Amino acid sequence: MADAKAEPFQPEWKDPGLTPRQVRLTLIGVMLAMFLASLDQTIVATAIPRIMADLDGFDRVTWVSSAYIVASTSVVLITGAISDVYGRKWLYVGGIAIFLIGSVLAATSGSMNALIISRGFQGIGGGMIMALSFVTIGDLFPPAERAKYQGIIAAMFGISSVLGPTLGGFITDQLSWEWIFLVNIPLGIPIILLFIKLFPNGKKEGPKRKIDVGGAILIVLAIVPALLGLSWGGNQYEWSNPLVIGSLAFSGVMALLFAWYETKVSDPILPLAVFKNRIVGIALFVTLLTGFAMFGAIFFVPLFFQGVLGASPTASGSFLTPMMLGIVFGAALSGQILSRTGGHYRIQGIIGLSIMLIGTFMLSRVSGTTTHSYALTSAVIMGFGLGTSFPLYTIAIQNGVPQQYLGIATSSAQFFRSVGGSIGLALFGSYMVRQFKDGMQENLPQEAVDAIPPRLLDQISSNPNALLSPEASASLSSAFAASGESGTALGEQLFGAIRESLAGAIGDVFFLAFIFVLLAIVATVFIREVPLRKRGTAPSTEKAPTPPEE
Repeated sequence: MADAKAEPFQPEWKDPGLTPRQVRLTLIGVMLAMFLASLDQTIVATAIPRIMADLDGFDRVTWVSSAYIVASTSVVLITGAISDVYGRKWLYVGGIAIFLIGSVLAATSGSMNALIISRGFQGIGGGMIMALSFVTIGDLFPPAERAKYQGIIAAMFGISSVLGPTLGGFITDQLSWEWIFLVNIPLGIPIILLFIKLFPNGKKEGPKRKIDVGGAILIVLAIVPALLGLSWGGNQYEWSNPLVIGSLAFSGVMALLFAWYETKVSDPILPLAVFKNRIVGIALFVTLLTGFAMFGAIFFVPLFFQGVLGASPTASGSFLTPMMLGIVFGAALSGQILSRTGGHYRIQGIIGLSIMLIGTFMLSRVSGTTTHSYALTSAVIMGFGLGTSFPLYTIAIQNGVPQQYLGIATSSAQFFRSVGGSIGLALFGSYMVRQFKDGMQENLPQEAVDAIPPRLLDQISSNPNALLSPEASASLSSAFAASGESGTALGEQLFGAIRESLAGAIGDVFFLAFIFVLLAIVATVFIREVPLRKRGTAPSTEKAPTPPEE
């Protein structure tokens, strides 16, 4: 066992000195801000198929979400570092303002590319909000009390997830998908006013750390090209295409340069010494893996309900509600148990992720004949398991770092989850498109291949719009019906082939997610549990976590 002095971080917590009223108001503000940012992720989910159909962007559809996640990922670490130096309040206000401006830009987008760019701008504000929400809990409460409040904050994501799909589907059906972005404005302005008036400044005392701008730039240069390469590969270009290889190679070089650069600066944006703490390193790795499955569930489950089961956006939102309630209940229950039992995050992690694994596997078995009840049950099981993981690994990370690194450490957890989600969506989206095309070649009846004009056949075989757009479906059905009964029967076979191909592609995506969750369980087995610090415990009497054996 290495000497305890080698441990780069020692847990420590200082009471912020706020009155109970200030703590309550701060917590309420954080909850509302978290609700705003997370609502936008889930309210968009049920509108994605309609957006895809209206803006004709099946090959880029995952980027409506990926652009948001990439942008939010890029600012998470720098936000945490800046907040450690200058405080949280005005960063919060600025993040919400950027988020609202991005919402307006997204609502007024006239093309898929414009929407993707607007979503990226919106993601900058969303990333700032997400990062600061969890960091502030670490400021307000000692480690032994954080779990239940982290669970509450995570539950806000779940509550917005319950409301988001149904609200997004209803707005899309009754108005248009543009209004799912405009609804943020009346929600966000009061939150800004609340933060300006009531949120404590929280200026940091002691020596100021420098902001690692170079590290922030390098990490963006490492992430974005990797996501582009993963999105292009096997979809718009072959994996052997120089553009795909070049993007991935450039990303790898930037990642290595980032790692080298972070060892040379005095105040790195991501202190690599944090990975020497086995608890923190494993927790971040598991957070990365669960990010894959998390965003996959939010994005691809609504697509299955609408494209395969034929649900309307409003109905698919209603079907998603039980899954989101599972996330809420899982997060709240997990946080309470963790707080009351003293921090058994390894045991809870294995149990929670195993439940998630079961749900993910069930979703990987879907087909064109899958029933609503089976899909719904699978999604609920996966959602509950996912929810239980929310508070666990953030608490484990916060319990392993000193207070002056709390912001960057907590932001690192959000960063790794977002990176996992970004890579997952890029990889899953590309894989889904490829699997759908392959499925169409297998499932499309030869009669349809002979009867449909080659150009139209190519469009149908590479894009399931006929299942997602009522206008496209009606137009295609009318075209086949014009040929009489034989044409109608052929049209039904065609729709069946599209439905089966889309179901198979989505099932394949969830099997990939299954593999990542399985790896997360294996990693959790090796995490070391350390008792959580309680309020009023002197740092000198607390046993610090020891480093791993060399």
